Order: sequence, then structure tokens, then C-alpha cells
Amino acid sequence: MADDAPMWMVRAGRKAVWADQFFDRGVAAIGWSRMGDLSGREDRAELEGRYRRAYPDANRNTVGGALGTLVRFLIEIQNGDEIVTYDPDRRLYVFGTVTSGPKWVADGIPDLPRERLVAWSDRVSRDALTDTARYGLGSINTLFRVRAEVAGELRRKSVPLDAPEEVDVDGSGTGVESAEEEVGELGRILDDPADAPLAEALEERAARAVEDAIVMLDWEQMQELVAAVLRAMGYRTIVSPRGSDRGVDIFASPDGLGLEEPRIFVEVKHRPGARIGAPDIRAFPGGQSQGDRGLYVSTGGFSNEARYEADRARTPLRLLGLAELRQLLTTYYDRMDEEGKAIVSLRRVFVPAD
Repeated sequence: MADDAPMWMVRAGRKAVWADQFFDRGVAAIGWSRMGDLSGREDRAELEGRYRRAYPDANRNTVGGALGTLVRFLIEIQNGDEIVTYDPDRRLYVFGTVTSGPKWVADGIPDLPRERLVAWSDRVSRDALTDTARYGLGSINTLFRVRAEVAGELRRKSVPLDAPEEVDVDGSGTGVESAEEEVGELGRILDDPADAPLAEALEERAARAVEDAIVMLDWEQMQELVAAVLRAMGYRTIVSPRGSDRGVDIFASPDGLGLEEPRIFVEVKHRPGARIGAPDIRAFPGGQSQGDRGLYVSTGGFSNEARYEADRARTPLRLLGLAELRQLLTTYYDRMDEEGKAIVSLRRVFVPAD
């Protein structure tokens, strides 16, 4: 790939729900299916007319954002350009080379019928990037051109997709760049909501920021955070001390003694970028008697084989990835004790619902 080739960020649907489909099918895709098949030869005026006929209730900001995305995807992107997308489950930016023009594929990815073929080839851990690069990739637009300096960092820090999974946390961010970039990006969102509602756009950015904060914890803080969330959910917890060989990191139960069900045996693995595999799930002791439960927390996520093993476990076993942990943290944060809130400090922000 040429270092000076344009690089475009294309999001895999809301909250990147179609990321695996992008990779499995070797495509990048966008939506607006009600407009029907488009040749890619339409100019902006013709696209606007077709869009307004298909979506007559859309407001000015929505129309502008949609047209910008359609023009970039159908007309501006060229074969040989690079496309990057984000996989939140693995905290990876994956990129590759565009190899086709736009195509209408009605039976492809649901709600995203406009596709371009992409030869996905490289990946970069979000945790390996500087704060500037992270927030340069954080625009809420469905599709935008990546700044040259950010594209250069992605290329320098990339590894082939088939390279062993491991994380290289950059560690160079001081928080100063992060705060300045966040304020600037917030201003851009407020000035130009593009094709995502304001509340949804800020929610998605906040989710990534909370996950970043969780990833930066050390392993002892991670155990304490999981225990704090469980306490906020109504359980009492015992956290295994350093060097313990009890086989579980946290024990939780309604009474704290294990005399009341359910008794929950918790394993916490804090290895961002490294998925837990089936052997780890088989080795996890979990609950051993009726009424016991197992909880396996992994900030690096789980392989499909690991999830299969959990489904067939003898006693109920729940797998909790980074996104699920973040969701529980934000849901129960107001009920957490001060020790738990001190590990990851959050504050509530209100925005208009519409």
C-alpha cells in the first residue's frame, strides 16, 4: 500500500455491529436502501433529489450528512485507496485496500446494500495509538477521510491481520492532547451533527473513552472494579489476595459467606488485545454444585470457540467482555461505593433527547 494513498474511515453500522461481516465478506458498506440502486455517476444535486424523495422527513443536518457520505463512498473513493474500520470487540482498527467500485448488493449486509470490495490486510490496536490518533479517528461521521498524520501512524504501527494477537500499549499519552482533542471534537459535533443524532454520537464517543479508561487500569485495579460493580448489583464480594492460588479472583454471593445462592466464582483476565480461547474456559473451575455460577471477565474478549465452551459448560457460565463490563459500570455507577468510583471516575452529562 502506498504511504500517500488516501485513507478513509468507514464505520460498520451503528456501534460497529457489522464489523465481522465487513471482514468475512471482504467489503466496506453503507446504507440508505430506500434510495435504491445508484450507479455512482450521479452528481451531488441528483443524489440530493433522490435522497429527499426517499426520506422526505429528514432535516437539513441529516440530509447534509447523508449526502456527504454518499458522495465520498460512490464518487470520491477510488480503487487503491485505503479503508479503515473499527472492531470494538477486539479494540482493533483494521484496514486494507479498495479493489472495486460501488456495487448494489440487496442480499448482503442488512441495511447496508452499497458495497465496495476491500482486501483487508492489517490491524492496529487502539491501545497502541497516541491520544491524537485515537481522537483523529473518533469523528462520529459514518465515513470521513483520515488525516495524513493519523494515517501515517496507523501504517507505522500496523501488523498483518494473521500476526499473533498481542497488544502494544503506546503509553505516550499525557492526557493533555486527549483533553484538547476531545474539546475540539465536541465542538465539531455540536456545530455539525452530520448523519448521527447528537445524543447517539456523544454516547458512542463516551463509550470508547470509558473503555480506554478501563484498559489503562492495572490487574489489581481491574479485579477491584469488577468486585465494585458486583457490590453495586447487590452482592457481597471477597477479592483474592495477590499470589492466591484459590483458582478464582473474586467470590460473590448475596450474604458474602456463600450460604445463600447464587454463589458466583469470578475469573478476571486483563489482557487487552488478547482473546481468551477455549482451553482457558475449560480450565476455569466456575461453580461446582447446583446453584453456583461462573463469571469470566476478559478485557481482550473471547474467541468463538471460547463462547461455545461457555454455552456447554456444566454449570452456568457468563462471559463478560470489555463492552459488557463498561455497560454494567455505567448502569450501576450511581450505586457503587466510593472505593469503586475512585477506580474509574465518571460524571453524568445531559443532552437534548431529540
